[in-house]
Amino acid sequence: MNEIKQISGTAIPLFLDDIDTDRIIPARYLRCVTFDGLGEHAFEDDRKQDPSHPFDQEQFQESQVLISGRNFGCGSSREHAPQALMRWGIQAVVAESFAEIFFGNCTSLGIPAVTCSRDDLKEMSATVQADPKVAVSVNIETLAVTVGDKQYACQIAESARNSLTSGRWDFLGLLLEKQDDIKQTAGEIPYLNSFAS
Repeated sequence: MNEIKQISGTAIPLFLDDIDTDRIIPARYLRCVTFDGLGEHAFEDDRKQDPSHPFDQEQFQESQVLISGRNFGCGSSREHAPQALMRWGIQAVVAESFAEIFFGNCTSLGIPAVTCSRDDLKEMSATVQADPKVAVSVNIETLAVTVGDKQYACQIAESARNSLTSGRWDFLGLLLEKQDDIKQTAGEIPYLNSFAS
């Protein structure tokens, strides 16, 4: 089991609201057969329009934590968006709120998506802008985000927190682990008897 309790490293500030999945990964990359290589295309269109986009700035390369605003990951419900972030190097996302499906996709990939107050996020972003190498950690056991020497309270759905900290966030793995229970239940349902053997 791959238990995820804390993510530590540096952060990349992208303190904007309503960043949808089309912006995270442009729709033309949905035709890919695998998710390999998606990371280099994260925010590609935004980066082309904005030469100072944080994902292009040298000081934020290899950051592990993304700090953003309200309603992050809204729009189309595509796994490609958190896959692109993960393959760029993001291991945790801190925002004011998340679109529900995006949040679920993050959890199923082992990416903690935690929420903080808007004022705290503004302060975190300003601190990271001023010092891109400041140490940042997201601890989902203690529900705290630490930026430098300051700690902020964060929240995450208890079901996601339990899944991540216990290593049971891999939903397919959980399903396969319960094969015997599934077969037993299927055997008790008359029209599924053929699936129980």
